Amino acid sequence: MTAPLTTDLPSLAPSLGRHARLMGVDLGTKTIGLAISDLERRIATPLETIRRTKFTADANRMRALAEEHGVAALVFGLPLNMDGSEGPRVQSTRGFVRNLAALLPLPVVYWDERLSTVAVTRTLLDADASRARRADLVDKMAAAYILQGALDRLDHLARAARGDDEGR
Repeated sequence: MTAPLTTDLPSLAPSLGRHARLMGVDLGTKTIGLAISDLERRIATPLETIRRTKFTADANRMRALAEEHGVAALVFGLPLNMDGSEGPRVQSTRGFVRNLAALLPLPVVYWDERLSTVAVTRTLLDADASRARRADLVDKMAAAYILQGALDRLDHLARAARGDDEGR
């Protein structure tokens, strides 16, 4: 088994190619929400929700999408407890990433996903989306929410490196 290359955003940023995309991942027990960045890594867009079946099938679908979209790294939502501690869901996510490394050897950044599903659900409720529509959208939108946070942080790091105070 290949060990995953887990890193943080400041370490990842210099290694990214000019038009390398990132993929956001919201790993649930029944589904995997996926989102993709644009080529400039400014906007996260919901991509797909995978209904979980077997690990290999799920990982192969992720790999196919990563290859199709030129993904350079993955941003996995880390489901920390509200007090910041790590519980069983975090252990499950880390285990999934360890297993995924053999099939999809890309750098992985973990991103705090606390309240991401709550925020997305609230947005869908505000938009008057039906229960069925919310169920269809929430996971990939949560992945986009997670990825957007990472993209915003990358932008902040790039501005700081340039000495650009605009937009702080």
